[in-house]
Amino acid sequence: MSSAASSADPGGRPARSDAPLIALIAGEASGDALGGALISELKATYPGARFVGVGGARMRDQGLEAWWDSDELAVMGLAEVVGQLPRLLRLRKALGRRLLEAPPNVLIGIDAPDFNLGLEQRARRAGIRTVHYVSPTVWAWRQGRVRTIGAAADLVLCLFPFEPAFYREHGVAARYTGHPLADEVPDHSDAREARAQLGLNPQALCVAILPGSRRGEVARLSEHLLGAAALLKQQYPELQLVAPMAGPGLRGLFEPALADFPGLGCTIIDGQARLAIAAADLVLCASGTATLEAMLVKRPMVVVYRFHPLTYFIGRGLRLMKSPWFSLPNILAGQAIVPELEQHQATAVRIAAAARDWLGDPGRVTEAQAQFARLHAQLKTNASRSAAACIAELLGREPGQ
Repeated sequence: MSSAASSADPGGRPARSDAPLIALIAGEASGDALGGALISELKATYPGARFVGVGGARMRDQGLEAWWDSDELAVMGLAEVVGQLPRLLRLRKALGRRLLEAPPNVLIGIDAPDFNLGLEQRARRAGIRTVHYVSPTVWAWRQGRVRTIGAAADLVLCLFPFEPAFYREHGVAARYTGHPLADEVPDHSDAREARAQLGLNPQALCVAILPGSRRGEVARLSEHLLGAAALLKQQYPELQLVAPMAGPGLRGLFEPALADFPGLGCTIIDGQARLAIAAADLVLCASGTATLEAMLVKRPMVVVYRFHPLTYFIGRGLRLMKSPWFSLPNILAGQAIVPELEQHQATAVRIAAAARDWLGDPGRVTEAQAQFARLHAQLKTNASRSAAACIAELLGREPGQ
């Protein structure tokens, strides 16, 4: 039996297949990593499956037939999306048309909710099963989106344990899978070994700078993060810096900012964020997946974020932000373990001061590392296999159940 349109039942809904056609739409580097791990597990369940959609190198390596690259969706913030809206709408329309021409057995939207939820809703109305992998932060930001999610997804797969309860309160099917990064990252990462791999001095103080995975983030944060590093170097002359770039094109934004601090010095690498974090005594990073990775590697961090001014004005003015924290370690712990600096607070002086607080208090670092270890154990659930099992269960149901 064909796994595409010819496998649909008379109502237009794709039927179950032992060799299903699975569509995945992933935005940016973190979505590509999740998608690659998920495809690997789905291949074990469905050896003959075909995977199509939008993804990056990790997903292509696992066999995705990429119609577009995941970088096409790497846009964050209300104001940023407005500037890219015509292009994104054209892309979503083209994707929707392609999905309806040859309906997959399931459409899996990976993160990128502002893009994927509309596509999922259209697909679901056409009888295609839909999964949204990675719950949007509806419990913290724009809670009204839960209605949109319920209309778009047959199933929401949640990376964090507190999320399914929120969805249950709103009548939306959701399952906790754990986070794949928690399975990948070892319980202990040796800093000296990581420094040796990067050609860094094994003895000297090391700070990792992670300015974000989107161009807007890197453009807004690099100056302040490097300025903080320059202030730290005045107190710690032996300080060495390493900055992993999360995607292509970001080095071209970071290097001009570094040139404004002559003599600072910084080892810039492409990718390898985990290795850079492992090499570090302290991490200065943009809010996002980097904070989770730093937590799993058990490194203290200072978390910063600067939104586009219009995005920040709208978010604060309409009180769209419900959580008291924006970094994942603090949200998961339910308390302020790591310092957070946002918008006008995220200055070089304040970032450097928060960094000095860590460097001058080894006991605080030890305490934080113990909390990080507890959270790591909670998230370690063989997440990609769990997510694949949830999707297989959905595919095994009769359509509409």
